[in-house]
Amino acid sequence: MRSVHAAAAVSSAITAPNSLDVKNSKSVRNVAATLAYDAMSYYKGNLSAPDSVAMGDLQDPYYWWTAGALWGAMLDYYHFTNDSTYNDVVIQALLAPTNLGIQHSYMPAEHAFEEGNDDLFFWGSAAIAAAERNFPQPNITLPSWLDLGANVFNQLASRWNTQDCGGGLLWQIYASNPNGLTYKNSISNGGFFQIAARMARATGNDTYLEWAERVWDWSMDIGFIDPESYHVYDGAGIDTNCTKTNPASFTYTSGIYLYGAAIMANYTKKPEWKQRTERLLDGAGWFFTPPNSTTKIMYEGACETVERCNADMTTFKGYLARFMWQSTQMVPSLREKVESLLIPSAKAAAATCTGGPTGRACGQKWYVGEFDGLVSLGSEMCALETVQGLLIDGAAPPLEAKDIKNVREANWSNQESSVPPPVQTTTKRGIAGDARPTQNSAGARLNLELMPLAVVSLGIIFATWGLA
Repeated sequence: MRSVHAAAAVSSAITAPNSLDVKNSKSVRNVAATLAYDAMSYYKGNLSAPDSVAMGDLQDPYYWWTAGALWGAMLDYYHFTNDSTYNDVVIQALLAPTNLGIQHSYMPAEHAFEEGNDDLFFWGSAAIAAAERNFPQPNITLPSWLDLGANVFNQLASRWNTQDCGGGLLWQIYASNPNGLTYKNSISNGGFFQIAARMARATGNDTYLEWAERVWDWSMDIGFIDPESYHVYDGAGIDTNCTKTNPASFTYTSGIYLYGAAIMANYTKKPEWKQRTERLLDGAGWFFTPPNSTTKIMYEGACETVERCNADMTTFKGYLARFMWQSTQMVPSLREKVESLLIPSAKAAAATCTGGPTGRACGQKWYVGEFDGLVSLGSEMCALETVQGLLIDGAAPPLEAKDIKNVREANWSNQESSVPPPVQTTTKRGIAGDARPTQNSAGARLNLELMPLAVVSLGIIFATWGLA
């Protein structure tokens, strides 16, 4: 229960984000704790019954995919800070039946009206991240995180469409979203590419590797990735057989292809993948050239300067930051350039966190040099991912196949590392139709009735005191 005394303690423990010292790990951790607290304050789903459609989801105006992206950000938060406060909530969300679906592939009927192939990436990416870090999956009636990743991959592979444009995934899945059934876009295909690459590294199964190469080649051939600038464009319609590319470009699509290529470079050791990774990072450079600024600060060029960012777009910068930081673990030679872009961006992001009812809400447009009045979950998530990545030197890189275990014990008080101890070795995962999910989809569920305010209140105390 959240008492007056707890509230007072929280107020006194909070570290103002605009006090960020990027060279001081204590400062970075404490600012990250504040940003995580404020991001999680938007989540109300765990006040619902375990089988409620609201479990693990966000309220309007945020779509279901954004919730999957939030859980990925919170997995990163634990990995970088070792603050486990939110872990039970993350597990509860990722394993909720209304998110997993009856096939345990994040294709729930409850969210069919709003789910596309790109949405599936964000939930699948979170599950794979959990596997890559030996994050506990305590529900023995459900598949392991790596099996969930295999199920997501199989869903995407089953929809590879060669009828139009010689391949690729359509944006949407269901006839209820007809506009997206005539459009193949870079976020869906880039997400599939990254998942295939990560599953290859996490399992050693060459079929995943072949799929990653296939999706990359198709993306290049169709023109989603510019062969000269390595800008990543939004997509193309099947009405022209994908011959007319939509030139819109967003931060997150560059980030998703970037990290997929970095994984491929690390896993295959082939120089062409290292070169592709470097060129994608170069291609993303234009997202760090905002108007009227001489400092390299990230901005969403397609919408921020014209005040047209919707709720989805306000979150995009965070995914580019996430995947830039993580790419440095796969290709260490990227580190200097990534730091030259993300350190100024982290400073600029934190400097905007002076507004809203709390007096510390983050702004959307970092390059203006002050809070711009645009309060949103997206602004908090973007600042969190950019800031917490500063701690990447102290975090283990994604585990490879030989080290990934199926960890069941979620006793956070006994864990001193962001990589939990191994418990049971997993086996290689199936491909396209060979996944073997547990059939008992109505099995035991976590009984974690944690109120968001109580959770984040304790989190900000523990993170600030315990990580100091």
